[in-house]
Amino acid sequence: MTNITVIGTGYLGATHAACMAELGYDVLGIDRDAHKISELSQGYAPFYEPGLNELIAKHTASGRLRFSTSFAEAADFADVHFLCVGTPQLPGSDAADLRYVDSVVDELVPLIDGRALLIGKSTVPVGTCERLGARIARLTATSDARIELAWNPEFLREGSAVQDTLAPDRLVVGVDSITAEETLRDLYRPLTDSGIPFLSTDFATAELVKVSANSFLATKISFINAMAEICEVAGADVTQLAQALSHDPRIGSRFLSPGLGFGGGCLPKDIRGFVARATELGVGGSVAFLKEVDAINLRRRTRTVELARELCGGSFEDKHITIWGAAFKPDSDDIRDSPALAVADAISELGGRITVCDPQATENARRRHPGFAFTADPLVAAKGAHVVLHLTEWAMFQDVDPVLAARHAQDLCILDARNTLDAARWRSAGWQYARLGQRPSKPAPAFV
Repeated sequence: MTNITVIGTGYLGATHAACMAELGYDVLGIDRDAHKISELSQGYAPFYEPGLNELIAKHTASGRLRFSTSFAEAADFADVHFLCVGTPQLPGSDAADLRYVDSVVDELVPLIDGRALLIGKSTVPVGTCERLGARIARLTATSDARIELAWNPEFLREGSAVQDTLAPDRLVVGVDSITAEETLRDLYRPLTDSGIPFLSTDFATAELVKVSANSFLATKISFINAMAEICEVAGADVTQLAQALSHDPRIGSRFLSPGLGFGGGCLPKDIRGFVARATELGVGGSVAFLKEVDAINLRRRTRTVELARELCGGSFEDKHITIWGAAFKPDSDDIRDSPALAVADAISELGGRITVCDPQATENARRRHPGFAFTADPLVAAKGAHVVLHLTEWAMFQDVDPVLAARHAQDLCILDARNTLDAARWRSAGWQYARLGQRPSKPAPAFV
């Protein structure tokens, strides 16, 4: 079978490399970070992703999966190269930072002798393929290399990345030649033979698919959170509203969960980058609504802080605040743009003493927030708490016994910012239970 290189071994690259090895290919993963390469070569990922360590260990042991820092070795090893480097938000701008994509092309292309196919998987602004094609043409103008470009956007969800790679909803490839399409069809035949749709498009369409999908999902999340803002003022219950809406087959229940909103390394930067690129193209007005999608999402964090302060009697000074959750979502140790830590930061700045509990992201969060206390035990985290904030919907928090938690906390007060705890169970244990999207209950007036 065809040899493959995967350049970039972050969440996307390490997962893609391991899964392509699982499909039967010999794979070489490339990264400039020697420490990361050392960890991967020993059979484990330098981050948490369910099922990934087992897959990496399996195929490093079999010899089907190797890792290196050498681009020269990559050029010699394979004629098919997947580009899986990061495209973060550009500092001081909403636009995507493409320096890592450009640097891979600049370093790899001059080393290639003969035919090769570069397949981008990173999320990039529309027009990137056209620009990279011209870059490749300049780099090979005086050589015999014949290098083609394709774009194959990823649709991974952290926490289910292995499953999303081995059994995706669809495969999308942007190509400008029959040979590139045929190569990709052959590569993915183990998946398409099982019935997974294979969609071949032009470059621009392939570049737009991922950001369009993320923009739609972000819009759906912010829509229900906008309804939550109205519910809090009108006295309605957004969880009941969402349930009623979800029965409409045109709407459905997925991504219609009200709460603290989205974070991570994809949705926020992708929608901002989409607006920035559309503005450059002169059609920014067509996606201007995404600015409000972003604003609604950030307002949920502010509202969580405000509601927590109300529950603390109007001030965080000398108050112990327990934060359940540090990762931006469950089944991940990723704290990039974590809503939970954004709330914790804001409360800390207002005088609150923070203890954070998370089963996987503790060490990442500790490095960024050395002033916080950390634990992996939710009951230990709740010791002496004036309010407990449920901010990342790990299953372990839903399993906490509120009766046992009551023996640890200073005040029996919990804010469920993810709307996934059993409200009746917590209230029956004596807790004051509050959540986003519902008007906070007030004590009954005293009779005099």
